[in-house]
Amino acid sequence: MNDKSPLKKDECSRRLRSVRDVMDLLNGKWKIPIITLLLTGPRQFNEMKDEIKGISAKMLSKELKELEINKLIDREVQDTKPITVKYSITEYGYTFAGVINELSKWGQEHRERIMG
Repeated sequence: MNDKSPLKKDECSRRLRSVRDVMDLLNGKWKIPIITLLLTGPRQFNEMKDEIKGISAKMLSKELKELEINKLIDREVQDTKPITVKYSITEYGYTFAGVINELSKWGQEHRERIMG
């Protein structure tokens, strides 16, 4: 926001509440990487575990359940032997793509600024 005028108190409170809601939804260090990965296409559990370095199976399972509860991802059980489960971004989850893109852009610019 380039406008230097101060926000009105009610607008500031609304923004702070909205930011807190997002932070509560995306708490921890794994949800954004999971969403970022799934924005590139559906994945099976083990694929995600391999691609997201450092995440444990237990933590991945927990985070996927929370993202599913919040309707950001879908879990599809496929009738195969053994059973295959695929995760994908929901239509609602795709609305988060712009936020991910802006975070990535800002992060790249920040890294360049800090690293020289």
